Amino acid sequence: MHQAGLFVGAATLMVLIGGPLTLGLAGFLTADRAPAGAVANRVPPWNLKPTITSAMLYALAFNLIFFIQELFLVLPKALTPGLRPTLFHNNHTWTGENPLAHLFQGTGALAILLSAIGCALLLRRFPARSSSLRLFLVWMAFNGFFQSLPQVVIGSIEPENDVGMAMDYLRLGEPAKAAVAVVALIAIPVAALWLRRPLLSLAEHPADIASIRARMIFMFRVATVPALAAILLVIPFRVPREFTEVVMVPVMVTLSGIVWLQAGAWATSGIEASGRLSKEPNSHAIGGLVILLLIFQLLLRPGIRFY
Repeated sequence: MHQAGLFVGAATLMVLIGGPLTLGLAGFLTADRAPAGAVANRVPPWNLKPTITSAMLYALAFNLIFFIQELFLVLPKALTPGLRPTLFHNNHTWTGENPLAHLFQGTGALAILLSAIGCALLLRRFPARSSSLRLFLVWMAFNGFFQSLPQVVIGSIEPENDVGMAMDYLRLGEPAKAAVAVVALIAIPVAALWLRRPLLSLAEHPADIASIRARMIFMFRVATVPALAAILLVIPFRVPREFTEVVMVPVMVTLSGIVWLQAGAWATSGIEASGRLSKEPNSHAIGGLVILLLIFQLLLRPGIRFY
């Protein structure tokens, strides 16, 4: 277990730190070689409305994905003899005993991974006319991937993790766990870099993404800053609970994907600017956040028993 943990830990550092740093540095060096006075290298001024809208949609997507995870941790247990689960706004618990409970600790991560794939397919096959809806689907896919894939990596070395319990129930040995962790680690940059195109396509004007530098700045304004700022919006949905769950989970989920999005923004081209975020109202995002917060704190916080 020690050797497998060291291997997975080293691979994780390469994926979450080494890879994005290398890719991002390549972008900066490439952008520096562009002519300083080139028209395509000029960047429009920062419009804060898309940034604010993106932050609210990110917070909404984060909490919806987390709810889906907890719901699908509870539902299989509710249908299992001997188990009596309770759903909360930031957790779930159960009483009773059944060996299947350990297997069902993996159903939440599986559900949100499938949700992410579903949202990605909707983005690819049925592009929405509304820029806000497209961005919401991007953040749903993002949170589905990055709330599930890191759990697989952690579960491969931590048996008390939800996915780790499911792996132990399936009697996966150290080599199998390490292999599954490697697959999840490979999927992290693949998923993040795939989401570059739908995000960059939200640009309203071709000049917003016309150059390497412009694409890097657009990603920073519409994805990186909003996602990091949205952590503050996520916290009220998760309290009260310990600091690790309230703050560190949103931070780690966000950083695990956003570093790749930002680092790889420059390395793509041929994207059509077709967004209108600056012209669409953000009242739906505000209303959705308020309603979901009330549901979390008034309805789910006391707990809903599924028995």
